[in-house]
Amino acid sequence: MELDNLIYYISSLITIPYILLLLVTGVFLTIGLRFLPIRKLPHTLKQLLKGRKPGTAHGDITPFQALTTELSATIGTGNIAGVATAIYLGGPGAIFWMWVCAVFGMATKFCESFLAVKYRHVLEDGTISGGPMWYISKGLHIKWLAWFFAFFGAISAFGIGNMAQSNSVALVLYKCWGIPEVVTGISLAILAALVIIGGIKRIGRVTEVMVPFMSLIYIGGAFLILIFNVTKIDDVFSLIITHAFTPIAASGGFAGAVVSQAIRYGVTRGVFSNEAGLGSTSIAHAAAKTDSPLNQGFISMSGVFFDTIVICSMTAFVILLFPEAWSSGENSSSLTSLAFNLGLPGLGKHIVTVSLVVFAFSTIIGWSYYGEKCIQYIFGFSARSPYRLIYCIFIAIGATIEVNLVWDLSDILNASMAIPNLIALLALSSSIFREVKIQ
Repeated sequence: MELDNLIYYISSLITIPYILLLLVTGVFLTIGLRFLPIRKLPHTLKQLLKGRKPGTAHGDITPFQALTTELSATIGTGNIAGVATAIYLGGPGAIFWMWVCAVFGMATKFCESFLAVKYRHVLEDGTISGGPMWYISKGLHIKWLAWFFAFFGAISAFGIGNMAQSNSVALVLYKCWGIPEVVTGISLAILAALVIIGGIKRIGRVTEVMVPFMSLIYIGGAFLILIFNVTKIDDVFSLIITHAFTPIAASGGFAGAVVSQAIRYGVTRGVFSNEAGLGSTSIAHAAAKTDSPLNQGFISMSGVFFDTIVICSMTAFVILLFPEAWSSGENSSSLTSLAFNLGLPGLGKHIVTVSLVVFAFSTIIGWSYYGEKCIQYIFGFSARSPYRLIYCIFIAIGATIEVNLVWDLSDILNASMAIPNLIALLALSSSIFREVKIQ
């Protein structure tokens, strides 16, 4: 069996139990928290604004920088290429299941960051380390499971946060501006190295400026297209809801999709984008200058809302406004670029290109920190510098790999990382419910 077929087979095999565990955990935590994410969303947005103020508690970065580091890692190619791939493989109905994943994912993300702050660890040099490996080790006292998470977290960074990002950028830059993939890969690797070498404090300073700027550019372009085509929005809603529960036939270059495909690709691409259930973003929130696990949990779960409910939805609506785009046979970032260009002729593809480059770069630097903390948990400080070097090399390699191989490999790595984290969330859920003291 060829490598790409083997990876696709493994991805298909692991997807069903992974999706079931992910959804069951999200539903359970949402009910256990008495629908906290929905009830407290206004409070969450207020916490986001407060997060800009420098914290006085012990930590490496401000609460707001923790959020922007989270968003730098989550607002990436998943919002542009991932949404397009979900529609290409699962049809319009995949977007409904992406929303479902996000609604329950807010509770999952809240619990991850709550535990990350509660069980974070101060290292020898005074810096903070936290995340699933620490709350599994200190909360569950199962060190082998913590090691398992850290191992797959360190490896997963090369998929979701590294090669998938550079691959999508290389594809769109080649198609839009004719830039060779190898040039893109090497350039991204050098720029990332300049930021990564400064650690979480430099990453936090960069993302604090980059995330709001890059989001406004992309959302602004998508919003203009939606305004120009406002009469078609009802039809897009109908298309999404209808085909979330019924198959959609082949049309043009679109191969058609059954409901199981819509669920699979909606959930997996949703998780790829917002990372709820992976535990990865809690690593950044553990480093925040805060003494309140509750407040940081509020700040953290807002990331799912902005990433998936807002940005992913805008991408999906722009694509689905134009049947000639999503049924064209184009995939990944090329499909999003085509749709934007139909909405804003001559300008749309450049908005996607610039946004994708910035989104992907921010994800690369955010995930470098996650992977670094995971490998440091296993091998100590001595592993940090070699890991950074290897991480940057794989940025260049990812730009030249075949696209479907990268996405399938990322799904496998995500599942391997998520499963121990989801087990820990379920096992520690009673203590979360007790400490939050829901009224």
